[in-house]
Amino acid sequence: MAETIRGADILVQALKVAGVSRIFSLSGNHIMPVYDALVGSGIEIIHVRHEAAAVHMADAWARLTGECGVALVTGGQGHSNAVAALPTAMAGEVPVLLLSGHAPLGELGLGAFQELEQARMAEPVCKKAFTASSPEALAGEVASAIRLARSGRPGPVHLSLPTDVLDARVAPPTLRGPAAYAPAPMPLSADSAAAIARVIAGAQRPVLVAPPALCTPTGRDAIAALSAAAGLPVVAMESPRGLGDPSLGAFAQVLAEADLVVLVGKALDFTLRFGRAPGIAASARFVVIDPEPEVLARAVRSLGDRVALAAMAGAAEAVAALTPAVAAHGNAAWSQRLGQAIAFRPAGWAALAGTPPGPIHPATLFHALRPFIAAPDSVLVVDGGEIGQWAQATLSAPARIINGVAGAIGAALPFALAARAARPDARILCVLGDGTFGFHMAEFDTAHRHGLPFVAVVGNDAKWNAEHQIQLRDYGAQRAHGCELAPGTRYDLVVAALGGHGEFVTEASEIAPAVERAFASGKPACVNVLIDGQAAPTVRMG
Repeated sequence: MAETIRGADILVQALKVAGVSRIFSLSGNHIMPVYDALVGSGIEIIHVRHEAAAVHMADAWARLTGECGVALVTGGQGHSNAVAALPTAMAGEVPVLLLSGHAPLGELGLGAFQELEQARMAEPVCKKAFTASSPEALAGEVASAIRLARSGRPGPVHLSLPTDVLDARVAPPTLRGPAAYAPAPMPLSADSAAAIARVIAGAQRPVLVAPPALCTPTGRDAIAALSAAAGLPVVAMESPRGLGDPSLGAFAQVLAEADLVVLVGKALDFTLRFGRAPGIAASARFVVIDPEPEVLARAVRSLGDRVALAAMAGAAEAVAALTPAVAAHGNAAWSQRLGQAIAFRPAGWAALAGTPPGPIHPATLFHALRPFIAAPDSVLVVDGGEIGQWAQATLSAPARIINGVAGAIGAALPFALAARAARPDARILCVLGDGTFGFHMAEFDTAHRHGLPFVAVVGNDAKWNAEHQIQLRDYGAQRAHGCELAPGTRYDLVVAALGGHGEFVTEASEIAPAVERAFASGKPACVNVLIDGQAAPTVRMG
């Protein structure tokens, strides 16, 4: 009798060829064949407590490793839970493969268990969503999905896995080699690079802007090389606050003076205020480089005769081509002004270091945290909200992961857990608010079970502060409601109950000792700090 194997075995073999070593997953009926096929495969399952957390973990894994992150969930509600995390990876330009179990193809339309049009559900929030067609085609479909996720503007791809495809037995296929999973190159030609370099040299006040896809350790190294060659800062944008991102200092003020903006794979969107004045001068010209024809065409239509040059290329490829093509820009004063604006922070913040009287200010908290991420292998994870903006403005680390352009909060704890998995010897510091903590607090159990320690510092101001600040600004204090959380909630005790280490901080002098004990515990840890709820910082020079 001829040898046969299951579709689930073919799936695992394909993932092995792709170099997948970890899958972030929550078990369920539809994917039990895959779990069985993973036994002895060398691919580790990190088994989570919520499907969205699995996608966030795959997201962070991809950012830090450069691989395609893989999440595996069951069908039906498992899939719908996971889909909620896809917009964060999509806007963050992160290659993720979401594998979801699915009702059998042979039962569709008959009222199958947890039958949903899963691909249609995921389609609006990923690059492509489709359903595996047969066990014979499965390996090729996995290769195509991973290749697409990593190509052009990276992003998530979804593949549903019908149980009859996973269970069916067929002759072992001939698997494609690793090259089938590699990103499709989208180079910037030498002629285009030379032409762009001439446009940059001819401008008096050029600004180069990079996309979220390059806000990774590898991407930032490439950006630094381009910056050194051009003699100009290259501004990487990955925040939902756009030009209001406090980690960019007073960049927005100086950008308004630019006469040329070079979008090196950065989409022209709300983060750049669509290129409109007063955010960017109406007289400023643009170079637009983008891997997506639709996004490139959109920018050209919007900018009209302000486009000096447009080219289709991937962001990483464009940076690689421009670095040897550009020369140091002649306007050193402009370069210096731009760099100083990005680095600028209000002088008054320094006075908040140490132990000033009164409630703990966010800046006081983050001054105390700086020594803990000074090591060259440190990873800083920061979620959104007002506390996240203070952290992004005042803290820096060799590697940083934030919630990204999508602006959704809740990803920080899964991000930190995956960062530990990707960097087993690094120091992982996670900063989040008390609202964010509630999304995925159970993942401290995941971290405990898998031996993945990190330290999460919770800024506890007893409110959804970002929304509260909108109410104060737009409607007044008398109409502020529905954003309150219980004061003094002991998130640290929740973590201790889940097998981790907890610290409760009410005085500024206690911050550093508490964080030191948290790291020394060797456990997933929460340092719960009662802070004064402040609006996100606005950074302006002069």
